[in-house]
Amino acid sequence: MFNGVRLLLFALCVMLMPAHARAEDGYDLWLRYRPVTDAAALPRAVERRGDSPTLRLAEEELTRALAAMAGDGRTRGPRIVLATSADAEIAALRLPTADLGTEGYLVRSVRLGNSPAILVTANSDIGVLYGTFALLRQLGTAAGIADLDLTSTPRIGLRVLNHWDNLDGQVERGYAGESIWDWWTLPEYTGPRYTDYARANASLGINGTVLNNVNAKADSLTAPYIAKAAALADVFRPWGIKVYLSARFSAPVELGGLPTADPLDPRVQEWWNAKATEVYRAIPDFGGFLVKANSEGQPGPRDYGRSHADGANMLARAVAPHGGIVMWRAFVYADTDPDDRAKQAYTEFKPLDGQFADNVLVQVKNGAIDFQPREPFHPLFGAMPQTPLMLEVQITKEYLGYNTHLAFLGTMWEEVLDADTMVQGAGSTVARVVDGSLEGHRLTGIAGVANIGADRDWSGSTFDQANWYAFGRLAWDHTLSAEAIAREWAALTFTPDPALVQPVTAMMMASREYVVDYMTPLGLAHLMGTGHHHGPAPWVADLARPEWNPVYYHRADRQGIGFDRTASGSNAVAQYAAPVAARYADPRTTPVEDLLWFHHLPWDWQMADGESLWGTLVARYDRGVAGVADMRRQWQTLAPLVDPERHAQTDAFLAIQQRDATEWRDASIAYWQSLNGLPLPAGAAAPAHPLEYYQSLAYPYAPGHPD
Repeated sequence: MFNGVRLLLFALCVMLMPAHARAEDGYDLWLRYRPVTDAAALPRAVERRGDSPTLRLAEEELTRALAAMAGDGRTRGPRIVLATSADAEIAALRLPTADLGTEGYLVRSVRLGNSPAILVTANSDIGVLYGTFALLRQLGTAAGIADLDLTSTPRIGLRVLNHWDNLDGQVERGYAGESIWDWWTLPEYTGPRYTDYARANASLGINGTVLNNVNAKADSLTAPYIAKAAALADVFRPWGIKVYLSARFSAPVELGGLPTADPLDPRVQEWWNAKATEVYRAIPDFGGFLVKANSEGQPGPRDYGRSHADGANMLARAVAPHGGIVMWRAFVYADTDPDDRAKQAYTEFKPLDGQFADNVLVQVKNGAIDFQPREPFHPLFGAMPQTPLMLEVQITKEYLGYNTHLAFLGTMWEEVLDADTMVQGAGSTVARVVDGSLEGHRLTGIAGVANIGADRDWSGSTFDQANWYAFGRLAWDHTLSAEAIAREWAALTFTPDPALVQPVTAMMMASREYVVDYMTPLGLAHLMGTGHHHGPAPWVADLARPEWNPVYYHRADRQGIGFDRTASGSNAVAQYAAPVAARYADPRTTPVEDLLWFHHLPWDWQMADGESLWGTLVARYDRGVAGVADMRRQWQTLAPLVDPERHAQTDAFLAIQQRDATEWRDASIAYWQSLNGLPLPAGAAAPAHPLEYYQSLAYPYAPGHPD
């Protein structure tokens, strides 16, 4: 009896606890809507004009947010009016809505009738929804709503997440638990998490999602799985999100019983035509197919002596009558260009420029290898003027410490988007290639390999949510700065208090460079452990194919280190426009961050500051480790401003990162010393263990690696 009373009292206490005292699990992402200081200034009501599922979502979002922000206070601000530009009273205002397109928005302080109002308008209901989230960003960052005038139109048309999710629930390169798609209970059960996923994406302007892994199973195109995809499409549709599927090129053989998947065979073409019709019958607004072909063992048109254009165009013809598109990946990792893996995509795709159908996007990774901590921009950007190129980046951190290393990737993506291809002179940036403005393409796209899983906090850590956020914001407007995005995210995710926002933004902006320093400084690349890509393994040299081995990428020996990609080596520099190639061809003009990517240099090479290459390399390792330690100390000072749950998790993860960074530094230096026989620069600490210790370390069952 006594225990029962105690339990009842405990339950009552929990029920009476204020909301802010409950455990913070990160589920709310950047849509937390906590009480604001000046609640009285908040808008007092929401007026929706017109009716559609999407407009109702906008109204519900604002109503929920304003109630949460007001807390117990009374609001006296102007009302919010949600309406499309077709509304008669809105049209009479003669606002500049003509250039908003189908997704842009305008949020402005106006007078409607005899009273002031905040108008959220657009040419479509989805534009109104995007404007709603823009207004809420303004409120959540304490930016103020007096004399509002927010106008924005997306610079890139297709803003898509690629989920590398398998049908068995595993996520390849996923570090946030299993897949959020519960294929077993679909299509009958579509739980609230799917709606919350769509809502989070809509808040960023993401308008597409590829549901399954690029290493696709043909089963994804069978009737039961099409029905499951259709159920998700129904959930996502009001949020402006289209569903796409990765297509296995050999599906006509595996599912259709055909003897071939040759794209020029009429039987194969008819099979795909029928399959496309079946998919669109279930999902009328289906976006189209993503294809990985002739890469890492995946089947493709080259199996039949055909080109990538032959394969892409066959699928493009199948989806074209339905308004669909094909995203054909240029990641062709196979043993067909033995002198330099970095040259392969250019070698295969450059000759095909102008041969792809109008509804095909060639999807190109940011760099020519594989989502490394740093790579020069991919030489295909600017090299295929007659073909729309879709930038592919990796939000999940396969090579950047998984979910436990703090690495804000907004700086990485800003770096590649701002890179100048020089193909039409200065200002021919990768961003202008991707948004179509450089070469006049109307079909444009950007894709991010998602870091989303079934973990309660979605991304496996609080700061990995920032990379999802940054991708969405840059996909919408690549002119935004990474720093502004980091500041915005910090304010929305924690608090707009400058005492937190300023140091957190500083941590984020420096974080990725620290990872580069302790993993792959000065342009080194692909030094991670085999398969799982975790931890240092620059010594691996015994794998079957040369380009599987880290030694292939650094080429270090007693004389020097680095991959010679100049005319005296693989001549990969020749794949860039002449001014860029000339800069990369000379180690004196090559950016120091890319030095060893393009040059094999002696250990005693004199850097611009007079220091030796060896001394600079060790200093970069030390800088990376010290930077992580600084972030950890800074984070610990912020405990009073962050809820204890998220603060404790991040503090623990920073401790893991500091340990791993030290291991990277010590193992790498020990290995380089085993080759060059050089003493450490003055003041540099010796590795904590001999090289054999680091070579003995193993990481079985590392996450994100299904094998």
